[in-house]
Amino acid sequence: MAETTAASGRGAETPDPTVVSVPGADGPGPGPVGSTLLVVLRGLDSGPRGLTEAQAEERLARFGENTVPAAHGASWPRLFVRSLRDPFTAVLGCLGLVSAVVFAWGTASVILLLVVVSCVLRATGEHRADRSMTGLRELVATTATVQRRADEDAAPTTRELPVEDLVPGDVVRLGPGDMVPADVRLLRAIGLTVHQAALTGESAPVAKHADDLPPGPGAGVFEQPQLCFQGSSVAAGSATAVVTATGARTRFAAAQGGPVRHEASAFDRSVHGISWILIRFMLLTPPLVLMANAALRDRGMETLPFAVAVAVGLTPEMLPVLVTTCLARGAALLARGHGVIVKRLPALHDIGAVDVLCLDKTGTLTQDRPVVDRALGPDGRDDPEVLNWAAVNAWWTLQLADLPSPDALDEALLDTADEDDLMAYDGIAAVPFDPLRRLATAVVRTPGRLGTHTLVVKGDVEAVLERCALDADARARTSALAAGHADAGLRVLAVATAERPARARDYTPADERGLAFRGLVTLRDALAPTAADALAVFADRAVSVKVLTGDHPGTAVRACRDLGIPVEQDQVLTADRVDGLTEPELAALAHRTAVFARCTPEHKARITQALRTDGHTVGFLGDGVNDLPALRTADVGIAPRGAADVAREAADVVLAEKDLTAIAHAVEAGRHASGNVAGYLRITLSSNLGNVVAMLCAGLLLPFLPFLPMLPAQVLTQNLCFDAAQLAFAYDRPPPSVLRRPTVLSPRELLRFITGFGALNAAADLATFGVLALALHGLGTTEDEAVFHSGWFTENLLTQALVMLLLRLGRVGAQGRRPGPVAWAAAALAAIGLLLPPSPLGPPLGLTALPATYYLLLTAVLALYAGALLAARARNGRREAAS
Repeated sequence: MAETTAASGRGAETPDPTVVSVPGADGPGPGPVGSTLLVVLRGLDSGPRGLTEAQAEERLARFGENTVPAAHGASWPRLFVRSLRDPFTAVLGCLGLVSAVVFAWGTASVILLLVVVSCVLRATGEHRADRSMTGLRELVATTATVQRRADEDAAPTTRELPVEDLVPGDVVRLGPGDMVPADVRLLRAIGLTVHQAALTGESAPVAKHADDLPPGPGAGVFEQPQLCFQGSSVAAGSATAVVTATGARTRFAAAQGGPVRHEASAFDRSVHGISWILIRFMLLTPPLVLMANAALRDRGMETLPFAVAVAVGLTPEMLPVLVTTCLARGAALLARGHGVIVKRLPALHDIGAVDVLCLDKTGTLTQDRPVVDRALGPDGRDDPEVLNWAAVNAWWTLQLADLPSPDALDEALLDTADEDDLMAYDGIAAVPFDPLRRLATAVVRTPGRLGTHTLVVKGDVEAVLERCALDADARARTSALAAGHADAGLRVLAVATAERPARARDYTPADERGLAFRGLVTLRDALAPTAADALAVFADRAVSVKVLTGDHPGTAVRACRDLGIPVEQDQVLTADRVDGLTEPELAALAHRTAVFARCTPEHKARITQALRTDGHTVGFLGDGVNDLPALRTADVGIAPRGAADVAREAADVVLAEKDLTAIAHAVEAGRHASGNVAGYLRITLSSNLGNVVAMLCAGLLLPFLPFLPMLPAQVLTQNLCFDAAQLAFAYDRPPPSVLRRPTVLSPRELLRFITGFGALNAAADLATFGVLALALHGLGTTEDEAVFHSGWFTENLLTQALVMLLLRLGRVGAQGRRPGPVAWAAAALAAIGLLLPPSPLGPPLGLTALPATYYLLLTAVLALYAGALLAARARNGRREAAS
């Protein structure tokens, strides 16, 4: 039996600077990482027999329960108050305050209602996501096998205890499939291998043993074979270990204390830029209106309500409501249809704006299991017999060594074999895999070979070749062949056999000599079934994929190439090269690098930050503690439901499964929501800006006009009608072109758009002024004032409806599709513009019926305006395509 037991009497060695300490211990800790077991046990005031019940109770009271501190979601009232800090809401709040100061109570009430509705929608959506996350939280482990004593003189007994009751100094037992319940130091181990991908990102199990060997040069704490950490799991073997740290002092919990992202996300940057545009216009408009009326009409403060109404008319009051509605609706559809939980509503916009997605290889591009690639004979040619011998070894080692289940490599070998063929051999004995020997041996009786036993040996290439009867040249050729396949990203096993006379005594590792080399078996990672399709979608959506992995670069490159991702040699960067780069150099190199290999958590975070510095919007998919720094650094952190608790808590988006297809759906939903918001902003702001410019020009071009171009009540009514129609954008489906590129609410592009199309809208308004001034009769009378106001009111709503149809629907309407929400809303807006003035509701607002001549002239104005809009839209489309 291959067992490693730590020597307890060896002297202390040169201390490693990394110290594993007992949490809150009053006495000395267990010493440095490189300390001997004796030093560790003395520091813990424990021994191989475990603690007494009294000692355990005292330490539990002193150190606390062995639980990782959980993040608590904010309450609904707190989320509501937090949403008041949104810049869009602040703009509306300022307008509401000004309205109240000038006693425009109607305007102030409407604005207050919009603010409340927006904050309620946002707080409710985020609170619902928090509740969903509460249902996903899982414990790292539930129970542990602990060895304790009733008192000092009693013999130790073993029993199951909740992991919360573990304390430093407890002796625990570990077996296959067990979660490591705390940070531990091994006392003894039998063939122990541990999955610690959640901590390091390394996909393959790591061999552990209890020997007091000094750490290698530059070895990190996770590379110490005597130590296992909470958050890892036992892949194979068994062990007895002493607990060195529990609760918040474990390495697993310490990862939660990493730096929290303070930089603004893509949504935050866009919102602040657009908000400042609105604030500038809002602050500039009232003084201009007041000065124009004071200079040209000898009116001063009496026009202040009109100036405030103009400012309100410029500002899209429904913006917070519509943004929140779009994001909340998209998040709800994702949760219902694809099991994707958006914890922070603005993250839906961010994932739609992502143009770089960083992810690990294992479990994302590949499944966490290998499959057989080829079986090669000593000459390097395909040889099925080699695979047969490897499967025989896997089968009889599993049966005779009494292992609970095959490891991943053996399972891949057994998947290729027929069980009847394997049963044709009679199993005699097995020497199971040992991390120190790095191979396993099965002894079988071959059919037709009476009196002879066959040793079938399988394992690490160098370990097997050392035991084969090969000359130096043959050994060198085989080593080079194996190295070539390993560099190509394959795992390589060597297979050898030996004939021995049948005997009754036990077989030991000493019999693994003078072997005949049979060949090599190569294995590759099984590809995730949906990865290729999802990657094709990302390419079509202009999202580049970067692989950040702790694995060997060849393994990552092979997975990428198997999935159709072209990766050249100069697109692969290893962590040691990253360490030598400055931040600007890394930002420039990260843009053209596809695979980053041998990455530590710090490397992942630094690469993510470099991509953001280069101007990219970055999404990061991670599921382990080692991914926390990068999850917090990215614009949007993504984690699967099965991720470590702390990873899910740090993520902005949680997936039902670790499936790239779900991310593709989230990108689509984010771009739909952002496309709707962008369309609303473009149309509303350009139309509103055109109206304001026309109002300002009216005082300059028509100085003989003895009344305001429009009454404050009419401005607010018109604006509320338009804003109500704009809510249709929250339920619209934007054209397919929106999905082809990241949707970013760029303030600069938005300003260019609204000024250009706003000028067209102002020109249409001024043309309407000309129609009203020249074609109608008796300007200056009260009746003509109502006619003027009605004519402009009708024209404004008709032009706004026209803008919604032409700028929003575009080619979608031309393809003959059924009218959507925006088309119906535009039709309703046009109907209000035509029917409200002559209706009984018109006179209270100062509106009246219009003569038939006006409608004919207005039709001509609208036709010219529509032609100009179509030409401007085509030109803008060409400019966007070129950029």
